Amino acid sequence: MSKLKWWQTAVFYQIYPRSFADGNGDGIGDFKGITEKLDYLQDLGVDAIWLSPHFPSPNWDCGYDISDYCNVAPEYGTMDEFKVFLYEAHERNIRVILDLVLNHTSDEHPWFLESKSSRDNPKADWYVWLDPLPSPRGRGAGGEGAPPNNWQSCFDGDAWTYVPERDQYYYHYFMKQQPDLNWRNPAVKQAMWDAARFWLDLGVDGFRLDALGTIYEDPNLTPHNVPMNLAELRRASELARTPAEKKKIEKYWYDMFKHQWGGPGLHDLMKELRAILDEYEGDRMLVGEDDNIDYMGNGNDELHLIFNFPLMRTERLTPDHIRRNQKERLTRLEALPVRGWACNTLGNHDSSRIYTRYGDRQHDSDLARFHAALELTLKGTPFLYNGEEIGMTDYMLTDISQVKDTMGSWYYHAIVTEMGVHPDEAMQRTAVMTRDKNRTPMQWSNNPNGGFSPAGVQTWLPVNPNYKDGINVRDQLHNPNSLLNYYTHLLRVRKSSPALMEGDYLPIQSTAKDYFAFLRAERSETETKHGQTVLVILNFSQGKLDLNLSRVPELKGRTLHTLFSSAVRSYTDLSPKSLHLGAFEVFIAEVK
Repeated sequence: MSKLKWWQTAVFYQIYPRSFADGNGDGIGDFKGITEKLDYLQDLGVDAIWLSPHFPSPNWDCGYDISDYCNVAPEYGTMDEFKVFLYEAHERNIRVILDLVLNHTSDEHPWFLESKSSRDNPKADWYVWLDPLPSPRGRGAGGEGAPPNNWQSCFDGDAWTYVPERDQYYYHYFMKQQPDLNWRNPAVKQAMWDAARFWLDLGVDGFRLDALGTIYEDPNLTPHNVPMNLAELRRASELARTPAEKKKIEKYWYDMFKHQWGGPGLHDLMKELRAILDEYEGDRMLVGEDDNIDYMGNGNDELHLIFNFPLMRTERLTPDHIRRNQKERLTRLEALPVRGWACNTLGNHDSSRIYTRYGDRQHDSDLARFHAALELTLKGTPFLYNGEEIGMTDYMLTDISQVKDTMGSWYYHAIVTEMGVHPDEAMQRTAVMTRDKNRTPMQWSNNPNGGFSPAGVQTWLPVNPNYKDGINVRDQLHNPNSLLNYYTHLLRVRKSSPALMEGDYLPIQSTAKDYFAFLRAERSETETKHGQTVLVILNFSQGKLDLNLSRVPELKGRTLHTLFSSAVRSYTDLSPKSLHLGAFEVFIAEVK
């Protein structure tokens, strides 16, 4: 093995703390619950945890509205319980990174309460404040003038909220309860760096940076030119059917928000944060919630990883899509002055679950195995989302009273009151768009509440009732053919194969529509000692596949030693001349 950093070879596992494990029986996940499940994660093959926000919060945005950056949410436990969790994770050689929200705070954060109190207080300039514009209709009932421009919040409409105490508007890219920090103020920067150091001093291994590109907005406040507001655009997105309509809507989405992210100064900011992490031992790391490789700087002076979101942004994963994605992504990473490292994921707390999103309602179980193999064999660091390993699915809520995602509840009321959509249809639309559907509690057993909470306890979101149908950890642990045991086996194969951990990606078929095949090859240590080469074939076909790969230069005259297959195989060693794959088969073999 080469001298790669831990975060290059690790398998990350995102934990949504509210929904992972309820240790005290109150219906909400907590540190005690997570700590109790660390052995499970270790046995699964997890090397690192990404912990979604665990800070004190009013929870307007499920923890992404932080009211104290240097403490823990009381519903998750105490600081001592967090320290126990961190210690126990490290005892099992599991690293922990935290979700660091830089763009905004809660409107209940003491910084904001002070900032909004007057224009001459010490923190008056800690947030983005602007004077009202003259309004043709004069001042409103609350004394407000017109907002500074027509920018929209990506969550709930207007991006500006008026505060009478200052006779000014503050800017918020997200909800009005999430005011944007003014990062052009050195005092803000220092306060946030102090918060980062607080957790680094405790021993956390790095950060996932939330909403990276929104930190700096266009200083010229250039208005957008989209002929509708956010609610109308979401509605238009739902109704778009033809490719032309979808393309038009996609452009509208870009045009509406293009002036609200990617502003100047972000690269310098990331260099500052990277320099802080580099002061600490243990190779602390940063991964950004963005897909722009530019935020990796020269490959060694900004972020360590950037998510490959373009891989997952498709209605269906096809060989063509994956090939294009890998070619574009890896070419750009290779072009950095210091060779960049890839980072792949197919799901998270903001997106529909893999099982639901990429299923076809006929071969969902096969496709779930298929997509797991893709995620764990591509070059780069994989990020899994809790529950993927047991095939958890989206759960569609049926009543607006169940919705906890305030973006969802805002949308429901907006289309009902502003557009006259019938409440039943509005709820159906809300159930699809809300992130609640993929944040439901982890399903640990077939006991009441899926073993997440004791019987009779009302969980913060309903548990998907399919936990009774074998979609739970306990049932799958005892089933050798379960998806959970499939993941465990695949992760072991990955860890025991240097080529799958660090090898180069070499596509070997550029046009096939029904399968995706590639090699992972270690770079030669010397002219006489060659590294491992592994062949991966994913059969996208519902039928059998017969392949002759003997003309592939790397496979000529070689034998394929089977490392993993989702089908039952009677022979371990095979010839590239005659490969027979079953429907949706995953085939992984070492080239001998």
